[in-house]
Amino acid sequence: MRIVLQRVNRASVDVAGETTGRIEVGLLALVGVADGDDVGDAHAAAAKIVGMRIFPDADGKMNRSVADAEGAILLVSQFTLLGDVRKGRRPAFTAAASPDRAVPILAALSDAIAATGVAVEHGRFGAHMVVDLVNDGPVTIVFDVVDGRVAVL
Repeated sequence: MRIVLQRVNRASVDVAGETTGRIEVGLLALVGVADGDDVGDAHAAAAKIVGMRIFPDADGKMNRSVADAEGAILLVSQFTLLGDVRKGRRPAFTAAASPDRAVPILAALSDAIAATGVAVEHGRFGAHMVVDLVNDGPVTIVFDVVDGRVAVL
């Protein structure tokens, strides 16, 4: 599972002119589910996303989590994060999980985040989405979750 987190002042996702998710202060989480990922990876990812201290405290230091900042999370599936560009000029997406495997894992990720009390909004799996965001900082963190463990690229 590959995750790109962006600290945002606001973010939204639209599908065919309909807003499917919108948050104010919080995190935009772009998530690519890899073939071989499972629910355990989703739970490890949720814990890392919710607990990551990348929001400023009173002294301006990144010391608070999205929960501490009373923010929300906009969760957007993005299989293209798993694109392999080592050969040629067209990415290969063979590392991405099939939709029948990815959808339940993304649902488990969303449920695990919601269980912490942090509000979760969503994109729409498999749809062409238009994501609008105002990155705060900018702060962008990229990491993988493999076999229930977090790995930095």
